[in-house]
Amino acid sequence: MSSSSASNSSATASNPPPGRLASGYSELQESRLNVDLLVKLPQNPSAILVPGSLPKAALDERLKIGVVLSGGQAPGGHNVICGIFDYLQGRTNGSTLYGFKGGPAGIMKCKYIELTTDFIHPYRNQGGFDMICSGRDKIETPEQFQQAEETALKLDLDGLVVIGGDDSNTNACHLAEYFRSKNLKSRVIGCPKTIDGDLKCKEVPTSFGFDTACKIYAEMIGNVMIDARSTGKYYHFVRLMGRAASHITLECALQTHPNITIIGEEGWVCDYAREEFSIPMAISLMQVAAKKETLKNVTDYITDIICKRAELGYNYGVILIPEGLIDFIPEVQQLIAELNEILAHDVVDKSGVWKKKLRSQSRQLFELLPQAIQEQLLLERDPHGNVQVAKIETEKMLIQMMETELENRRNAGSYDKQFNGQSHFFGYEGRCGLPSNFDTNYCYALGYAAGALLHSGKTGLISSVGNLGAPVEEWTVGGTPLTSLMDVERRHGKFKPVIKKAMVELEGAPFKKFASVREEWAIKNRYFNPGLSWSVNEKTLKDAFDSYGDVTEVRILYDKETGRSRGFGFVYFSKEDEARTAKDAMDGKAFLGRPLRISFALDKVRGAPVVVPRLRNQ
Repeated sequence: MSSSSASNSSATASNPPPGRLASGYSELQESRLNVDLLVKLPQNPSAILVPGSLPKAALDERLKIGVVLSGGQAPGGHNVICGIFDYLQGRTNGSTLYGFKGGPAGIMKCKYIELTTDFIHPYRNQGGFDMICSGRDKIETPEQFQQAEETALKLDLDGLVVIGGDDSNTNACHLAEYFRSKNLKSRVIGCPKTIDGDLKCKEVPTSFGFDTACKIYAEMIGNVMIDARSTGKYYHFVRLMGRAASHITLECALQTHPNITIIGEEGWVCDYAREEFSIPMAISLMQVAAKKETLKNVTDYITDIICKRAELGYNYGVILIPEGLIDFIPEVQQLIAELNEILAHDVVDKSGVWKKKLRSQSRQLFELLPQAIQEQLLLERDPHGNVQVAKIETEKMLIQMMETELENRRNAGSYDKQFNGQSHFFGYEGRCGLPSNFDTNYCYALGYAAGALLHSGKTGLISSVGNLGAPVEEWTVGGTPLTSLMDVERRHGKFKPVIKKAMVELEGAPFKKFASVREEWAIKNRYFNPGLSWSVNEKTLKDAFDSYGDVTEVRILYDKETGRSRGFGFVYFSKEDEARTAKDAMDGKAFLGRPLRISFALDKVRGAPVVVPRLRNQ
């Protein structure tokens, strides 16, 4: 890959998509605000990087580049840095890469470390952000921009790579324009990072970390599914990370086949036209807003399925819930908005006088919520004084509401089984895992492309890698204008151009596939515990282990209902030392594109040594 590039015309802001604006503005006013704010942003052309030879002058150019990790962790961040470093070492003799420590604060405080081959080496292909650490500070105020300028001048930076999510790349866009307005030579390139999967567009197909995080969560969900079926008495409510969009929840559902999956973008009002399985179906968000009974309808939807499963003898199941569910429900949004306004001026006390300022519908909803959730709504605030919806334990709230509703049905004689709910939150476990094979390659390509874009003199772009469904050798790389991802939102009382979050598309193929099978999953247990892939069979396992000794038998366990692998198999050896050698040699090695995780045991019934291979879900 070289730094030569071909430019396309940039996306114009003359006809941007409608923004998510506060009420009180007409359609015409909102459209005008979009145009006025977005048209002021720099219109950088996109870039396509193509292989080619660099002139000697370019090879002799010594660049000084900075890199910063911004926001929450995502698997693969280290490989982005490695890609930048390798580009500089291979294409620009004697260049320097500075890592700003602790996120954007490192830029403002000029805290950095010079990255070298020896320093970077232990972090290649590893999870986490601990090479230089991250932070959630933003460069927003005039003083902060000036601090960034001083750092760029002090280090004589030719460029800066910002590795982050939507807010961080919004910051990168503004920083690029600030540097340009000050006639600095420092250029700024962004890289798409977030496990939430909500930073993407046509040119940026996905953010890095999403693939790995979903696979980690899917394996955990699969384990919970087997546990549910093993005991036959628990409903597991699993809340999955993803602040706003439900991409992680949808992807994990497609990988594991839970009984119930709530997708926040759908909206939740239930149509009780009883069909084949008497399962209420979700309809549009406009209808949700009109009926204003959405939280109860979510409860009724889940409760109906639990009752139907009980009739079939299934008193267990697995339910996936997106982290941002509560923020999708209009009546809850209204309650939170009213609480924010009240608590900004009033003191909450036991007398409850403040409740009188809630509208009657909001007050009824507040009283309906479990005590623990009421306290979280009242006490949990972010630095701006708003409720932190991500910290609301939605899974526990739903369990308590299920218990109340099922008790009502029990008293009415329509339900006579036992309900036991178990709550889980899978979030931080997926942010720093060992990157999947895809994320390992994808992140390296993003970093390498970022280095090439800076070497080409580009600024205000986000590194993009396309044709991801093809072999790595056929991927395309380039840069997309950060402004083309922007919309207008109201922040801190003002309209500001920011990168718009990409939500789950209800007309997209992933959601349509899920919608076509969820009724079956609700009633029938189609659980899939990710592990050995479909391409693995007894012969492929035997061929892999034959060289270590006398393999007497190979077995893969298959699910009786789905016919799929349950995620692991058994390889029997005639001699214990051969089995141990095979275990040590193969554990952690790649097998059909995914690393094996192997344990050793002695079969007490057969008296034979056996290794138990399971493919890590990568």
